[in-house]
Amino acid sequence: MSGTEVTVYWRNRPIRAWVPRPLAGRTLDLSSSTIRRTEQAAGAVRRASEHLPPRWKPLARLLLRAEGIASSRIEELRAPLAEVAAAELDAELDTTAAWIADNLAVVAQAISSAHSESLSVELLHSWHTRLMRHGALPEEMVGVFRSVQGWVGGTTPTTAAFVPPPPELIPALVDDLVAFSNQTDTDPVTQSAVAHAQFETIHPYGDGNGRIGRVLVSWILARRLAVSVPPPVSVFIAQERGPYLSGLYRFRTGGLDEWVGWFADIVVRSGDGSASLVDRVQGLLVEWEQRLSDVRADAAARRLVAILPEHPVVSASLVAGAVGVSERAGRDALEALREREIVVPSDVGLRRAGRPRNWWVARELVDLVTTWTQ
Repeated sequence: MSGTEVTVYWRNRPIRAWVPRPLAGRTLDLSSSTIRRTEQAAGAVRRASEHLPPRWKPLARLLLRAEGIASSRIEELRAPLAEVAAAELDAELDTTAAWIADNLAVVAQAISSAHSESLSVELLHSWHTRLMRHGALPEEMVGVFRSVQGWVGGTTPTTAAFVPPPPELIPALVDDLVAFSNQTDTDPVTQSAVAHAQFETIHPYGDGNGRIGRVLVSWILARRLAVSVPPPVSVFIAQERGPYLSGLYRFRTGGLDEWVGWFADIVVRSGDGSASLVDRVQGLLVEWEQRLSDVRADAAARRLVAILPEHPVVSASLVAGAVGVSERAGRDALEALREREIVVPSDVGLRRAGRPRNWWVARELVDLVTTWTQ
C-alpha cells in the first residue's frame, strides 16, 4: 500500500480519509517491461518536439490549446474550440469557454517557466490563482490550500469515492511532493506519473486539482526532457477516463508498476499523436498557400495564414497588430481569406450587448483539431 487510512471527523461524524506515504526515500520499483515503456515514452516526447518545424511557436500554441481543452473536458468542462480561442482574446468573457481558456493560460505559464524555475508551493499557488479566475470557488480559497476536509465523488464524504488527507497534513505532503518533482534521479516519465498521482491523492485545493495535477505533468516533461512544448497528454487521458481513474486508485493501493506502465503508454500515444497533428496542420497550411497563389507574397493575407494555428479565431484589430497593418488592411486581408474559404465570419456565440465584435474563424483548422481531440 502507498498510504494509510486515518479517522477524521466531518460534521461530528467519523469518516476514513487516505493519507499517502511521502515520496522522500520511497523506492519506486518497476518491472523491466515498464522501464522499457517509460524509455519509449521519453523517446516519443523528444521525437514529437523534434518534429516541430523551425517556425514552431504557432503550432506549439495549438498543442497547448489541445492540452488545456482536453484537461478541462476530463473535469466535464466543455466548450467548442472556436469559443475557447475567442475567449483567449477577450478576458472579460464570463463563460465556460473563458474558464477553459484559463486552463490553457496555466499550461502555457507552467511550460514557459519549466526551464528556468524550480517547482515551489508559491508556483503551484500561482497556477491555481490563474486557473480559478473564472471559477466559482470562493475568493478566500483561491491560490491557497484547502482548510476543510475535501472529497471526490458523492454529495458528502460519507458516500464519496475517495476522501483525501485532512487539511492539516497538506503542507508537509506538498513540500515532499515539490522536493520529489525537482529531483533528477528518477526517469522523467516515471517522475511525472508518480508526481501527478501523488498530487491527485493529496488533493490540496478546494477545486481544480485534476487540472493543476496535469499541468504538473507538462511541467516535469518539459523540464526533464528539455523540450519546448510537451505533447498534449490530456487528450489521450480524456479518451480513457475510466482507466485513468482506475490507475490512480491502483497507485494508492500498491499498483505502482501498473500505473506507471499505463501512463507511459499514454505519453507514447500523445507524442506520436502530436506529430501526426503537426503534419496534418502543415498540410492544411500548404493547401491554403495554394489557394492564395494569386496573391502577392508580401500581402497581409499571406502573412495572416501563418498565424492562424496560433489564433484560429481572429478579429480585424488582432490581425492589424499581429501582421503590422492598419485595421482596414486587416479587414481586407480577412476578406481575401474569406473569398478562398480559409476563414468564415462568425460571432462564435460570444457577442454581448454593447460589445459588438466581428470574429473570423479558420473553420477547417478548428474542425481538424476538434476531430483530433475527440
